[in-house]
Amino acid sequence: MSGREAALLTQARAWLRQDPDPETRDELAGLITLAGSGDEAALADLDDRFRTRLAFGTAGLRGELAAGSNRMNRVLVAQAAAGFAAYLTERAAGTTPTVVIGYDGRRNSRVFAKDSAEIFAGAGLRAILLPRLLPTPVLAFAVRHLGADAGVMVTASHNPPNDNGYKVYLGGADQGSQIVSPADAEIAAHIQRVADRGDVPAIPRSDAYETAGEEVVDAYVAATAAVAPAPVGAAGLRWVYTAMHGVGWETFSRIIAEAGYPAPWTVGEQRDPDPTFRTVSFPNPEEPGAMDLAFAKARTLGAELVIANDPDADRLAVGIPDESAEGGWRRLTGNEVGLLLGWRAARAATVDGPAAPGTSLACSLVSSPALGAVAERYGLDFHETLTGFKWISRARGIAFGYEEALGYLVNPDTVRDKDGISAAVALLGLAAEARGREATLADLLDEVAAEVGHFASGQVSLRVDDVAVIGRIMAALRQDPPSAFGDRAITASEDLLSADSGAPAGDVLRYRLADGSRVIVRPSGTEPKLKVYLDARADSAEAARAAVAELDAAIRELLARLG
Repeated sequence: MSGREAALLTQARAWLRQDPDPETRDELAGLITLAGSGDEAALADLDDRFRTRLAFGTAGLRGELAAGSNRMNRVLVAQAAAGFAAYLTERAAGTTPTVVIGYDGRRNSRVFAKDSAEIFAGAGLRAILLPRLLPTPVLAFAVRHLGADAGVMVTASHNPPNDNGYKVYLGGADQGSQIVSPADAEIAAHIQRVADRGDVPAIPRSDAYETAGEEVVDAYVAATAAVAPAPVGAAGLRWVYTAMHGVGWETFSRIIAEAGYPAPWTVGEQRDPDPTFRTVSFPNPEEPGAMDLAFAKARTLGAELVIANDPDADRLAVGIPDESAEGGWRRLTGNEVGLLLGWRAARAATVDGPAAPGTSLACSLVSSPALGAVAERYGLDFHETLTGFKWISRARGIAFGYEEALGYLVNPDTVRDKDGISAAVALLGLAAEARGREATLADLLDEVAAEVGHFASGQVSLRVDDVAVIGRIMAALRQDPPSAFGDRAITASEDLLSADSGAPAGDVLRYRLADGSRVIVRPSGTEPKLKVYLDARADSAEAARAAVAELDAAIRELLARLG
């Protein structure tokens, strides 16, 4: 056995001694036995689990459930909780920090949340555990509502079934937003110091944490129902809802009743929490096939609208009837929903005259430039940010923000994060108002286009087994920049890693074309994907869609060559 293999076994045995979870302990013990006998597959598996540590970054932690430092498990969560507690204590400068903890319906979510609450309490913090599994937006709301210094949400959002994660929020001046640099690095340093001690059982724990009462959920329900009380046109609205096997339905059903909307037909197979996500191959409304059951129900029952949340209900997907689409239904893109909700926010901000100075719309730099056109049309400020709501939520004067990956912030005074439930209420309000004058959401999109122009967007995603492939493609694009995509010449290119790019810094390449189109290339922050975003503006919807289609073909050809 090589020195590296012997060191790997020593590392795995040290981890095993710390693990409080009998399931992952047994799993790792078996793997160690096989690896110790020279089994190459077991050694490779151990190497994958221990060659690095699951990084704590601006999205917190997220990864596959299993034993090892490169997986999500109780050892890693305990280290993260103890490190975060140390950070909060240091930041509090002599006062007692308060941290609120929420969890969704994924495997081990409650276990990780309870471990965290015990460790926070053991560190002398005031720890408040939400009363049951709840949507991520309820946790984000609770941080502000309870005046907490921080929040932790145990969720992997729309990731594959065997993943889980640990998302961190800060209160106070951060207003309940997700963490950004330098907080992420400072927290990671504290976590590493805990990990280096290698003794999770010695981390102080206490059962003196609090469990929040229903008042927190009630307050979220009331605040969210007030986003868009049902107008007259809501009466008789026929719509379908799916929770995608997540935690959205219980809370959302209370809100729509309080707001006065008619109850939807639900996709029964997907309504209640199910950590196996048995009816979908990938529990993300963006993925092909994920909304098929909802569309089938809508066709059968003659619905006017489909609304879907992802498993932790921080994202919203919308489907509308479309005779030109396969099956007669199509999902609106994130950019289309963002445009509608941004238009709604702009009109609300200017209903009594010019908006208050500094009122703004915001979106990530990979989202459609159409929102900027809406802001200009209504005299509002506009901010482009790096991807992620940790940046969007911090835009100055924000009245509405979104990212094309189905995330929307419609009530910044109560939730400083994407919220698929409040966005659904706002969208229902738009649909009901249109219905009251015998119009549809498709008609509203035409009305916005008549005001600000015709935009079309597309996306090419390259999912890889080896994330090194993404790095090689990005490096190749930097070393040998393209001069055109197909027949469309590139007139300007920006590398956002460059300090003098004039844009927010990030691993992003942005190309502007002679016809006004735009192409953006970046690695995904949460999945092993390279993403390419395509945007075009034209005099007609047909011309804009044609431009995106040509760019799509050219990009796929380029990626095939580079990959």
